[in-house]
Amino acid sequence: MTMTMEDTVPLSRGFIRDMANLDSSSVLSRHPTFNAQVLQIKELSSTQAGGPRRFRFVLSDGDHFVQCMLATQLNDIVLNNRVERGHTIHVRQYTPSEMKEKLVVILLDFEVLSQYGIRDKIGAPTSIDSKTNRQAPQPAQATNSNGSTGSTTFYGEQKPQVASKTESTYSAVHASAPPRPHNYYSIEGLSPYQNKWTIKARVTFKSEIKHWHNQRGEGKLFAVNLLDETGEIKATAFNDQVDAYYDLLQEGEVYYISKCRVNTAKKQFSNLDHDYELTFERDTEIEKCTDTGATEVPQLRFNFVESLGKLTDVQKDAIVDVMGVIKTVGDCAQITSKSSGRPYDKRDIVLVDPSGVSVQLTVWGTQAVQFSANPDDIVAVKGAKVSEFNGRSLSLLQSSTITVNPDISEAHSLKGWFDMKGRNATFSSLQSVGSTSMSGRPENVKTIKQIRDEQLGMQDQPDYFSVKGTVLFIRNETIAYAACPTESCNKKLTDDGDGWRCEKCNKSFPDPVYRYILMFAIYDHTGQMWVSSFDDVGKVILGKPAGDYMRLRDEDNSAYLDEIQKCTGKTYVFRVRAKAETYQNTTRPRYSAMSATPLNYAQESTNLVKLIQSFGLA
Repeated sequence: MTMTMEDTVPLSRGFIRDMANLDSSSVLSRHPTFNAQVLQIKELSSTQAGGPRRFRFVLSDGDHFVQCMLATQLNDIVLNNRVERGHTIHVRQYTPSEMKEKLVVILLDFEVLSQYGIRDKIGAPTSIDSKTNRQAPQPAQATNSNGSTGSTTFYGEQKPQVASKTESTYSAVHASAPPRPHNYYSIEGLSPYQNKWTIKARVTFKSEIKHWHNQRGEGKLFAVNLLDETGEIKATAFNDQVDAYYDLLQEGEVYYISKCRVNTAKKQFSNLDHDYELTFERDTEIEKCTDTGATEVPQLRFNFVESLGKLTDVQKDAIVDVMGVIKTVGDCAQITSKSSGRPYDKRDIVLVDPSGVSVQLTVWGTQAVQFSANPDDIVAVKGAKVSEFNGRSLSLLQSSTITVNPDISEAHSLKGWFDMKGRNATFSSLQSVGSTSMSGRPENVKTIKQIRDEQLGMQDQPDYFSVKGTVLFIRNETIAYAACPTESCNKKLTDDGDGWRCEKCNKSFPDPVYRYILMFAIYDHTGQMWVSSFDDVGKVILGKPAGDYMRLRDEDNSAYLDEIQKCTGKTYVFRVRAKAETYQNTTRPRYSAMSATPLNYAQESTNLVKLIQSFGLA
């Protein structure tokens, strides 16, 4: 028996017919995966400006063909030419859908079966009606020279643009037919290319109502994050919809939601990774889920960084999920914005984990005022922003959430570690991590000549590096300033004759707290550089609080100078931030020491041995 080309390629024949005839859950149960031939790949010309590129596929199972939309996370497969027309693909994850009464498949994951190569069209696939499994009318087919019939295009015949009389009559007769069984659409598959869907989702975050006033008028809005088993998406309500839905939607509850507008996500206002977001409209339908099915929707969805220690590998301003044990909880304080003059509430929390480091997390606004967790509690933070303050620190955004003692496996493991080992452990802040990481691997250590040659700090963004240097000279004219004693303030005080006044706190104090502002020179075997630093580094280099030196200077200036001189000649590993500054039309890098760590001679010796071995000398 002669084997035909169709026999050698394992297409999932009948899959598209089943998809048209069965509800989504039945299709996914019967066909969790499928094989199909790619008949067409086309980029959509209607892609929104600034939004992700969108690609449409036409897939065939050998009997029928179907239109498909490619999930944007798979765009690289097309852009890198890893899939082409004529390839056979194995679809591992997909979502059946309908758009304007047409069957559409959202492709979420697939692989190219490259062993079958690129083939001519297999079979004579035809279009199929999504509602009735009825084959669409086909125009006359061309006859090949061998007598067989074939389609006029590669991917099969399409429906005529104008419906025939038979089609119109058929639609009228079935207009009142019962609808397909109701199925909940996956959040992961939502895009502007579906217009009939209902999601079943849990509200994991609800913002406060925000009011705005501008040249176009005034209005109000609030936003929620919606979660199901497949993903999470942001939804926003404006004006009338705020009145309609704000009280209805509550954090932690599950809802059926449909008839929303789907837009390209504005990433600057969201910490979610979905390509799209929802807008509630006048026709939006929201119904609270009161049956037992609400328990099927997950409570939480996190993508934690590996550890707090790994935050050094995360880019500034990145949005991350973290988990840690609360070491300390600061008091709620109020600060005033320099730009707007508005007051803000804030609270600083210190988190630790088995990586051996501590990280400061700043909570703002209502969350800061209402924060009620205690030291030793486990917190899971979703959507925290990474900043460079103190090396690396975290800040909650308006859309961030913080969950205390979550009932998830990672939290139970962390609690077990803390009870067994962490409670009595010592931790280093990320700003004080020296020349080696927690695992003992060398960090980004530079010589002073390399710093100059590589022009570190002369780009738009600051550079960070470590340098091993010996303190050569410390400027002694001004080593400290009179700072506000209020915790988390540290602003400079002015002497008003009757005491020391802080303009920020609007208070006067009998005595200031002195904090270091050092300028010192360091050198190594390749050169010399000037470095500035603040209080934490100053305490390491000068060995005592700044107030002790200020009192000594007032009592005995000669002894004060001698004490400072004694602090030179010592070697440290400095963690340095380099950033360009312009003064009198001259741009040069400014080097600021974020941490200073005395040499660990045992570790340094180990590193030198490894260096010698790398040259084959030992």
